[in-house]
Amino acid sequence: MCDTPAPDAPPLQQSAEFAAALALCGQRAARLDDGTLVLTRRIGGLPIALLSRARLAPPTLPGLLARAGLRRSLILMNPDTPCPGLDRLGAVPLITPAHVAELDLTGDLMAGLQQKWRNRLRHARGQGLRVTQGPLPLDPAHWLLIAEAAQQRARGYRNWPIALTLAHARANPGAAQLFTAHQSGTPVAGLLILRHGTAASYHIGHSTPAGRAASAQTLLMWQAMTWLAAQGATRLDLGPVETEQTPGLTRFKLGTGARARPLGGTWAWWPPMGKTLRPLAWLDRRRMQQSWTDAPAPDY
Repeated sequence: MCDTPAPDAPPLQQSAEFAAALALCGQRAARLDDGTLVLTRRIGGLPIALLSRARLAPPTLPGLLARAGLRRSLILMNPDTPCPGLDRLGAVPLITPAHVAELDLTGDLMAGLQQKWRNRLRHARGQGLRVTQGPLPLDPAHWLLIAEAAQQRARGYRNWPIALTLAHARANPGAAQLFTAHQSGTPVAGLLILRHGTAASYHIGHSTPAGRAASAQTLLMWQAMTWLAAQGATRLDLGPVETEQTPGLTRFKLGTGARARPLGGTWAWWPPMGKTLRPLAWLDRRRMQQSWTDAPAPDY
């Protein structure tokens, strides 16, 4: 079994809400007998099956894939928790584990804030910001979606396509909640949260220079946290944390009181080869295990 116990609500990438959004986009997906969502496609004639943020029990995986008709597909896996047992199947690690920040919404949220984060919240409350909240408008030209696309190009990272974000909102009415901070009637920051079951995920956050000066994103995150808790949500997934590439964003996420935990890395396995490549997995085993223990420190 995987090493780290997983929370009850599934990650966004394994949720019914995500499956509904994919279906609306015409994306092919399947479910294994244990409920794991699998995205399938062909690249150069080779069938590919992607298990993203899946909660895997390696001993059962061969049978699950066989019953789903995927025994001849190249399996790409990004487990939700460390799964060292994958190497015994012959899976080969490709990318060492990332860490995600998760916030428990069931406790005293104010008590969990780091002092600097609390100070920024106090600062934001004194800036005359007006916060609005509601479902994401189904408009591909919405200012937050356009700003996010431009930010992706400028910073060289990738998030969901606009079409998939809109599909999530359309397929799951009310699940895509937009929090907006206005200053003198002008939007200066936006925060998009996606609900899935009893959990939620931080999806898009953007601030203008005026919004950053007013600590608007801190106020929006606080509004989102308290609203989700009041709605009965138990966990907020704040996404990846990376102390070297995005130290400021990592401090912002961990400053909420969130805790960083490791995912399981990225693995590839082609069932027809069985355990042939198992020696390659053993060569990388120590590096994978080290990554599972190197969580970013909450130094906000």
